[in-house]
Amino acid sequence: MAKKKSVFFQRLILVAVCVVVGFIGVIIKLFILQTVQAEKHQQMALKQWTTDTSITAARGRILDTNGDVLAQSGTVYKVLAWPQEINDSDRERIAAELAEVLDMSVERVSSRLAKERVLEDGGTMAIKETVIARQIDRETVDKIEALKLGGGIVTAIDTKRYYPRGSLLSQVLGFTNIDSDGQEGIELTYNKYLAGENGRMITETDRDGQKLAYGVQEYVEATDGADLVLTVDSTVEAILEKKLEEALTINKGKTAQGIVMNCKTGEILAISTKPDYDPNDPPRDDLELLASLMRNRVIADAYEPGSTFKIVTLSAAIDSATVSPDSFSATCGGARVVDGQTIKCWKKGGHGTQNLTESTENSCNCAFMDMALALGTEELYEYIYKFGFGSTTDCGLAGESAGIVINKKYIRTMNLARIGFGQSIAVTPIQLATAVSAAVNGGILYQPYIIKQIVGSDGTVILENTPTEVRRVISEESSATVRGILESVVENGSGRNAKIEGYRVGGKTGTAQKYDETGVAAGKLIASFIGFAPADDPEYVVLVLVDEPQVGQIFGSTVAAPFVKDILEETLRHYGHLPIGSEQTVQVPYLIGMTMAEAEKALAELGLTAVFQTESVVTAQVPTAGEYAIVGTDVLIYTDDIGIVPEEDETVPATVKVPRLVGKTRLEAYDALKALGLYMQISGEYDGGKVLTQSLEPGTEVTIGTTVTVTFET
Repeated sequence: MAKKKSVFFQRLILVAVCVVVGFIGVIIKLFILQTVQAEKHQQMALKQWTTDTSITAARGRILDTNGDVLAQSGTVYKVLAWPQEINDSDRERIAAELAEVLDMSVERVSSRLAKERVLEDGGTMAIKETVIARQIDRETVDKIEALKLGGGIVTAIDTKRYYPRGSLLSQVLGFTNIDSDGQEGIELTYNKYLAGENGRMITETDRDGQKLAYGVQEYVEATDGADLVLTVDSTVEAILEKKLEEALTINKGKTAQGIVMNCKTGEILAISTKPDYDPNDPPRDDLELLASLMRNRVIADAYEPGSTFKIVTLSAAIDSATVSPDSFSATCGGARVVDGQTIKCWKKGGHGTQNLTESTENSCNCAFMDMALALGTEELYEYIYKFGFGSTTDCGLAGESAGIVINKKYIRTMNLARIGFGQSIAVTPIQLATAVSAAVNGGILYQPYIIKQIVGSDGTVILENTPTEVRRVISEESSATVRGILESVVENGSGRNAKIEGYRVGGKTGTAQKYDETGVAAGKLIASFIGFAPADDPEYVVLVLVDEPQVGQIFGSTVAAPFVKDILEETLRHYGHLPIGSEQTVQVPYLIGMTMAEAEKALAELGLTAVFQTESVVTAQVPTAGEYAIVGTDVLIYTDDIGIVPEEDETVPATVKVPRLVGKTRLEAYDALKALGLYMQISGEYDGGKVLTQSLEPGTEVTIGTTVTVTFET
């Protein structure tokens, strides 16, 4: 009997322990649910009680330095479904009607109207809201609303990114995805500023996800993104891109790259690589092609600069007093033997004996080898680093390369000699443009930059960049000497194809080798030219390079220099720099519509000669009306056998009427005048305002090529 009692009590104790352990487990579970996991379960409950709809923030704009829009978000719409509020009997009809309006398959729409989604574990989850279509227009919204599909189908504001200038500046701008998140370029780099913060609309619902008739609705307004203001001038950018396209086509190159900088501030006025793409419709289905087209090679690709690097060697040699312009002499027999290796000059047979200016005009490799060897590794490298080579410029664009500078402890005499004329060193185009700017602007290295301002949606300036002086590289006196020598290169030497009548221009040609896995790539060259103007007080530096041109003779002087000339000339005119008056230059008259005899007479009166093939009506001319030409220049005349024949009743005007410019932006005024063959000169300061006055009244009849002076609001 005692034994049975003992067994009973043991079982009772066991049951009691189990009950106590169970209660402890329940208490622990309640503690976890109510404290540790409280926030999680509150959120889960909130999702069951409410429907949360996102309100898309407007993405900030990207503007050029004058306020012209380069990227903006337009208002479009999206179609949403609240499946719990759709009657099962109406579901099939709604799917069919929506599919027709949205040009979607019925099956696809039906799947998005489903009330539940099957989970991986076999369970189901109620669907409260789903997106049926994005980025639809207002007309489509009106059609949907006319169908009266009930409360389960709603439309909401959406946004879509537009690039009004198409492919202009595409490698810099980049693009966004359908959610307006930056994917490439400054759209990605500055996404946190541009994106803004989405708002929310929270609506109370019942257990089935249906909106409560008298439920609370909370609206959190979206905060729009900030605007990015660039240093880029869209007019100069258009000039650069047009000439790069011509350079690429004429020279049958692989790519053409270019940059225009203000050498006194470091502002990037234009930058591009051709070919490019339209960010409104990037080729997303060919990722390899897209990667190639959107690569900003001006900052990302390092190349051997060739003779354009001689500007750096020249500056270092003069500034260090290693050479003197008055006493330097080099004899070029066509090659130098360095470390037992023969290094050739580009000219077979050599240049003979030359002074410093002549050596630079001739772009003599032997003379620049002499300079580099005289400088020595330590001194030349000190200038290489001071000019910014071997490190990124931090210009504000992602993906910038630092170039390749061999560590000086590995440099042999042969390498040093080659660096002197632009081999055995690799630079990016932006590094070279920045360094040359320092060489000619008085000796100051400025940090290049492309972001001018970031302005919040409320007008608050979040960030503002101003010219940043990095360091003095050479003295003012040395810089003046370099400018003078480089101006002589354009006036008398290898850069004469960049000469612009009426303007003082300096510059340097460059032709560089390319390499592959076997060494020097046969027949693959990079031809370039870097120029600056006005040469006596430089403001603008322009670099153009053509990769792998496929023409008979490949020199920077023929492949790149003519396009730098055009870019510089149009840029100077755009900013109001008129050509220096000279008895040796005249403005080419407007000849279109004249007979050949009339054209010949008009040209002869100015000291110009007509070159033509047939006696007929003039339909086109080169140079065009208003351009400056040296007396004695041949004017190529195209007739109806070659060019476009005017209609029989078409009268080609000898004069045009000045348009109304007051109230226009600078770009609008420039375009209005240019379309009529007129030029614009800016009087006074310009800081982004609109035209306030014009020197000639609207409607005044003037001859083609007349300059109209304008002032702008401050």
